[in-house]
Amino acid sequence: MACPHVAGVVGLLKTLYPDWSSAAIKSAIMTTARTRDNTVNPMRNGSLIKATPFNYGAGHIQPNHAMDPGLIYDLSVNDYLDFLCVIGYNKTMMQLFSNAPYKCPKSASLVDLNYPSIAVPDLSGSVTVTRRLKNVGSPAGATYAVRIREPVGISVLVEPNILKFKKIGEEKSFKVTLEAKRLGTAMDYVFGGLIWSDGKHYVRSPIVVSSAAAAPP
Repeated sequence: MACPHVAGVVGLLKTLYPDWSSAAIKSAIMTTARTRDNTVNPMRNGSLIKATPFNYGAGHIQPNHAMDPGLIYDLSVNDYLDFLCVIGYNKTMMQLFSNAPYKCPKSASLVDLNYPSIAVPDLSGSVTVTRRLKNVGSPAGATYAVRIREPVGISVLVEPNILKFKKIGEEKSFKVTLEAKRLGTAMDYVFGGLIWSDGKHYVRSPIVVSSAAAAPP
């Protein structure tokens, strides 16, 4: 029954914000979701074990909160085209999605797709991920501070850790550096998250990381 519920919330948000992109709507739904059940305890999976983002994704949707997310992770057409470049689409294939010839940037990275979650498989050493947030909350501007829940065995650094917005539609970028605390040790997926908050809005993003074993000498 998840699909019709989500479709209904998407219709609600599109009615309220007809200019929002599909990525903006998805972001509003994901970043305002909750990961606790109706008894305010952590969600559990079918085996009654504490669930993870692999079970519930971003969490249980909250339509009233999605109507006022504060900040969103938006995507442009060029963001999608850069993503296709990174996964290996050639010029002929790219023409199926672009009205004009598109030149792939040299610096595009798969982990930098402006998605409301962060996933890094086979982390070796450290990696830095870039994200952009757009203010859709306070017209007078707002100041957001970040709160981090580190995955076990992974250090997480967010720069800057304060984002100040002066108007609606303004975008700010930040970088997230993830580093394995025990280099060379293979580790299954671990889970954490980060939350940007101005005291009224809570913009949540799950973090999922696995680390790779050191290459043999």
